[in-house]
Amino acid sequence: MKPIRNAILGIMLAIGATGAADAQNGIHNPMTQAVLQVYEEELRENPDNYSVLLMRADEYYRHQEYIRALADIDRALTLIPARETESILQARMLRAGIHNQSGRSAEALADLEAAALLAPESVSVLLQKGNTEVELGNTADARADFQKVLSLTPRSAEAYIGLAKVAVKENNMGTANEMLASAVNIDPSNPDTYIRRAAVRKSMGNHNGAVDDLVLALSVNAENPVALSELVAYGNTNYPAAMAGLSNAVTAAPQVGLYRYLRAGIAQSHYHYLAALKDYEYIIEQRIYNYHGIYGSIAECQFALGRYQEALASVDRALGMVRDNASYFVLRSRILRVLGKAEEAVAAAAAALAVDRSSGDALTEMALAYIATGKYDDADALLAEAIVGDAEDPRFPMLRAWLMERFMNNAQGAAQLYRRVADMDHFFIDNPKSLKGFALLFLGEKDQATRWMNNILATVDDHDGLIHYFGACFFAQADNTEKALECTRKALELGYGDYYDWTDLNDGRINVGGLRDDLRFLNLLSRHNSIFGR
Repeated sequence: MKPIRNAILGIMLAIGATGAADAQNGIHNPMTQAVLQVYEEELRENPDNYSVLLMRADEYYRHQEYIRALADIDRALTLIPARETESILQARMLRAGIHNQSGRSAEALADLEAAALLAPESVSVLLQKGNTEVELGNTADARADFQKVLSLTPRSAEAYIGLAKVAVKENNMGTANEMLASAVNIDPSNPDTYIRRAAVRKSMGNHNGAVDDLVLALSVNAENPVALSELVAYGNTNYPAAMAGLSNAVTAAPQVGLYRYLRAGIAQSHYHYLAALKDYEYIIEQRIYNYHGIYGSIAECQFALGRYQEALASVDRALGMVRDNASYFVLRSRILRVLGKAEEAVAAAAAALAVDRSSGDALTEMALAYIATGKYDDADALLAEAIVGDAEDPRFPMLRAWLMERFMNNAQGAAQLYRRVADMDHFFIDNPKSLKGFALLFLGEKDQATRWMNNILATVDDHDGLIHYFGACFFAQADNTEKALECTRKALELGYGDYYDWTDLNDGRINVGGLRDDLRFLNLLSRHNSIFGR
């Protein structure tokens, strides 16, 4: 269970992050650094060693360091003797790959045409050239390349996938489906075949078929990272298709825990906690898996659904299996605070910090536990430490500003922190998680803050109700009850199922606050009780 759990969790945690960030993390690992150091030393001795330049470029390419890779390839091509056709071919193909990955298809095609002159019957050259021509809309040339591949290797699934792409470009969906079927018939035991077919089906608008293919890829290789990440991505962009495909897989193979676990993880990451909880509990009840992470996930879902005593029992079950997980202690502390057990919450938060002293979540939870016990100076010091540890996370200065403003009579310090958040240049500036509009609102710049929130509501797709939940929080704090109730209704209709957020969250100023005293708000919650299991 553990490898599968880790593979899925890694992808879940990467939602919203970029592949480039992961690649850059990889290039800093000791093994890669050692390899690069060897190349550096060899080039220091002989700067014109084109073989080393090619090897280093390939290393950079594999870690998505395309600018560095391109610099090495460009230099290598000026040094390789004309008679060294194999090295020239390697360099051309690698540079074409760099251009393809960087969205420069025309430049890639120029290199691939040069490579085709050197190796006119190379299947790899023809396939990459054909795919690049598809990107450029050169369907006749692409078809010729893929057909040539089939003349050389009649059982090339990739060539049939390429011909399917050509057919889609030419709006010939019948032919596209025939080519896709041929590809699968040739190589049905290869997960990459289903992943490639999924990509083509996605371009055809056949999202249910694409999800089914990703599930098929997982049936062949349960830990395929591409299939896992694509399914999670579908959860972000087309939640119904992802859930339908996984539900079909669960129905067909109810005892295959991966499908149910993945369905639960995607549901949980989109705030559909009740659905997620049912799957997690089934896994435990049927003894499919027995892993501390599942008990941790169950505790998270129970907490979000307002089942605090059950959540405490579940997180304690997880901690009974492993004691070095800071997030479990953080959750335990949060549960205890909600249950009014502030001193026990402090102890749990301290245990989290004992596991990971740099955890921003643990520092924040300890601060909130101290606030619950009236130790405001200690809480302030911890939030200051959290800000130093992650200067880009707006949550920490916003909480510290609330602490200063409400409990420490320091309006000036709070204003400075709000300004800090308002001036942050976030990559998700048009996402409510940047908290920019809230900071502006609390600074008294209500018109600008309202424009920010209205723009997000109008332009950002809300797949699970989170955007409108933030809208409800914003307008509740802005004393615009009608707009706050409208956002509440939309968030609930979209399935935002965090009962704790709706009813009990009081930390900081980003919550629905005074709406909880409004009968219309309570009626909305009551009408949507089914998403909370009430």
